[in-house]
Amino acid sequence: MALLSDLLGHAVLSGSVLALGALGEVIAERAGVLDLGVEGLMSLGAVVAVMTVTATPHPWLGLLAAGLVGGLGAGVLALSSVVLRANQVLCGVAITFLGLGLSSVIGRSVAGIPVSAVFEPVSIPVLSSIPVIGPAFFSQNVLVYLIYLVLPALVHFWMFRTRSGLDLRAVGENPAAADAVGVPVMKLRAVAVILGGVLAGLAGADLTLAVVPVWSDGMIAGRGWIAVALVIFAGYRPVVAVLSGLLFGLVTAIGFMGQARGWPVAPAILNTLPYLGTVACIIVPMLAFAKLRSAMAAPAALGTPYYRSGR
Repeated sequence: MALLSDLLGHAVLSGSVLALGALGEVIAERAGVLDLGVEGLMSLGAVVAVMTVTATPHPWLGLLAAGLVGGLGAGVLALSSVVLRANQVLCGVAITFLGLGLSSVIGRSVAGIPVSAVFEPVSIPVLSSIPVIGPAFFSQNVLVYLIYLVLPALVHFWMFRTRSGLDLRAVGENPAAADAVGVPVMKLRAVAVILGGVLAGLAGADLTLAVVPVWSDGMIAGRGWIAVALVIFAGYRPVVAVLSGLLFGLVTAIGFMGQARGWPVAPAILNTLPYLGTVACIIVPMLAFAKLRSAMAAPAALGTPYYRSGR
């Protein structure tokens, strides 16, 4: 029972990073912008959070700084891919490599140094005493509660229950029609990309301030790319994207626990479990269940720049 509880606890903690990154990507892609810069923005957020906490030992300030740098990097992406209408794939990949390279350079001074202030676990009375699931789900840090309970509910309500959320989805499906009724297409797309970048930066901060309290070059290790894939798996729905992050957190936790407990499986195989799971969860459902193909369909205008003269 203790083993299962530990496994679930690690799954919740590891999955929070993926869930937050995927949530930001849902917002950007619903607006019709393919943001492939998540990996780089997460890396920048992770290192900036550590540097901020090192200078001022307050994890909330580190979280704020990570969100700001993520939004700034996403602003560059919005300028190039939305305003200047450059190829979204190339712009996103460029942001990823820029973020990875820049974080590697500026993070040398704090590499390998334990973070001085992190988000400590906060147990919820009564619920944390439930056998097995209590310690796993209700003895986590405050970021976990925000990521799994508060943020997905807010994003879902905004996206499907408000006029601005309807405008956002309309921009992703048919920007010409949205523009025809007065929806500011370019502004909404830019805001969606920047908001997604803020969440990507926060995901990086979650990694270094709550999951692995130390910065090391390359520690994002493909989590940004997995977050992008989770959006497809979730059918571009915010709540499902967050739950998908929890699922892949479980896969990641199995790999870590297998290495820690010396399972008779090659470490290289255990390390590839999240990536194998990503491929399987996208390909298998689409091949086995034809109805899921339409449910997993991308917004019609995803990846397509908008030209008002082309209406």
